[in-house]
Amino acid sequence: MNTERSLDQIRADLGPLADRPGLAISLAELGQPGSRYRITTPAAVVDLDALDRNLARQAERARQAGLAIRPHAKSHKTSAIALRQMALGASGICCAKLAEAEALMARGAGPVLITSPVAGPDKAARAAALAARDLGFAMTVDHLDGVAEIGNAARSIGTRVRLVIDVDVGLGRTGVSSLDQARQVAEAIAADDNLDLVGIQGYGGQWQHMAGANARAAAVGEGMKTLAAVATALRAEGHAINLITGGGTGSFSADANQQVLTEVQPGSYAFMDRQYREALADDEDGAFETSFFIQARVISANAPAWVTVDAGLKAFATDGGMPEPSGEAWAGAKFRFFGDEHGMLTRPEGRVVARGDRVELTAPHCDPTVDRHEVLHLVRGDVLVDIVPVEARGASQ
Repeated sequence: MNTERSLDQIRADLGPLADRPGLAISLAELGQPGSRYRITTPAAVVDLDALDRNLARQAERARQAGLAIRPHAKSHKTSAIALRQMALGASGICCAKLAEAEALMARGAGPVLITSPVAGPDKAARAAALAARDLGFAMTVDHLDGVAEIGNAARSIGTRVRLVIDVDVGLGRTGVSSLDQARQVAEAIAADDNLDLVGIQGYGGQWQHMAGANARAAAVGEGMKTLAAVATALRAEGHAINLITGGGTGSFSADANQQVLTEVQPGSYAFMDRQYREALADDEDGAFETSFFIQARVISANAPAWVTVDAGLKAFATDGGMPEPSGEAWAGAKFRFFGDEHGMLTRPEGRVVARGDRVELTAPHCDPTVDRHEVLHLVRGDVLVDIVPVEARGASQ
């Protein structure tokens, strides 16, 4: 059987999911020629050859730039992919939420940096518990109250927590908003025996889909001035700022050229969704392959101008426009949502489309689209070689 792992390993990894009738049908096809196109639909499909090339390319770019790489797992939410990234030299992974870290750390991924601050003693207690499990775990903070909450939680269980100060570099979503605030947060961390300040973070989400390499470079340059100023000031006051982390798929080239960051956090490069493809175009940052698709099946072909497929609003994130059919067989066809469970595809010119035909669609925005699916079907060519759980699916707490 031509698979990545044995059937017993795959079934054990999937747990109770393996007993679902639809997934059992796909499991029975593992390793068989043509099995990519016999899985139960709608299904999240990852082309492993394209994925592996993407992961290797970004790892090498970071190595040549002298930057550590800590890929953001919010894009794939899957330990199988995180472990592939770690095998290529990643310094760990990023998670947006504690629940993501809890799910992925349980499967051996890490060390984890939580890139969003949290609020409340309950969240602080969970962060301290993760730090007790893995001394490499780190949290971002941007407020004195957050420092106090995490310090108290760490003290209550006798552990230490590594903290990274989040700096607003123009996005306005999170982060200290002034140098004085950064100093106050740093001083509070230094005064707590259960906390260690290890660095700062600056993420410019507003830069990632900015069209044009020159425009992105100019915007990144302004944001990095802010981040560099904070690092310089805190170091001058005796704080050990050994880690300066941030960046993303769209800003990697500009991040590397600025020489401010010591570590980068790209995520979507693994899958390369349509939003990134269109924004980055022929720029160096866009030279990745689409490796993630949603496979659907034609369930009705009675209308003369279109067919209906079994992937609708519940199969895709809807914040980034319409999915697009891939492959020459569907050239020129257009998709639109046809309800919760269904999609409409216009008939491609010059080709007869029949009930049961398959189509793979590119996701406009990969991160929330992955979150719609419990498993990823891993393929090489036309062969289904593995099925892995999306452990951090729905892990938004």
